[in-house]
Amino acid sequence: MATSSGTLSIRNTTMDYIRFGSGEKTLVMLPGLGDGLRTVKGTALPMSLIYRKLATKFTVYAFSRINDLPEGYSTLDMAKDQGEVMRALGIQKANVLGVSMGGMVAQHLAAEEPALIDKLVLAVTSAEPHHAINESVNEWISLARRGDHAAFMDSNLKRMYTEQYYRRNKWILPLSALLTKPKSYERFFAQASACLAHNSIRDLCRIECPTLVIGGEKDRALDPEQSRKMAELIPHCSLIMYPDYGHALYEEASGFESTVLDFLIGGRG
Repeated sequence: MATSSGTLSIRNTTMDYIRFGSGEKTLVMLPGLGDGLRTVKGTALPMSLIYRKLATKFTVYAFSRINDLPEGYSTLDMAKDQGEVMRALGIQKANVLGVSMGGMVAQHLAAEEPALIDKLVLAVTSAEPHHAINESVNEWISLARRGDHAAFMDSNLKRMYTEQYYRRNKWILPLSALLTKPKSYERFFAQASACLAHNSIRDLCRIECPTLVIGGEKDRALDPEQSRKMAELIPHCSLIMYPDYGHALYEEASGFESTVLDFLIGGRG
């Protein structure tokens, strides 16, 4: 399977992206807050293997946020960037999968640029500030400011994955912390601040495309009630809740990719 990476110029900065898959239709993937630690650059091959079912049906692009994030940059600003780079690449219409913070950006993109989106999937995300996201993101910010990356990764693992997954994989935390610690957390801080300030609740009614909201009942990073609330406010929307999974259900739940594929190419919406 052909894969590629690229960097686009956008105003006075750049944006990294990857491409894989061979389908006639286009799927745009927007990643979560982990993009604040590392962009998608260099991840085309592993992503093509993880999402190989989607790659057989779509030409898939995954985009990072811009590389130089000014203070106060919002998820709406990020959505405007996303629309600009899609047009620069000649993407006139695409399906969009936004995960966690990527889903926040995707909400604004769908409301502001309806002509760009065919179908929309919002996975483990939210549309407004709430206690759970404030608690989890502020904890991560605090640990990052202390420079305690091992504790930072441990908190991520605990809040994002199921207890069973955490118990099985916590032994790898020291190595994971060593390999993932960034030279600077400034990019993470900028995106974390945008997460905390995100509020698109009044714009959800403007999302015109068929939409699927996916949530996890055991999400300890975000309030799962946010998924239900979004599904009620988006006009043409279906909702799927995973009862046994949390925030990282897109990695843990074996049926996640098939659920997304069924919505995008099947009869739903």
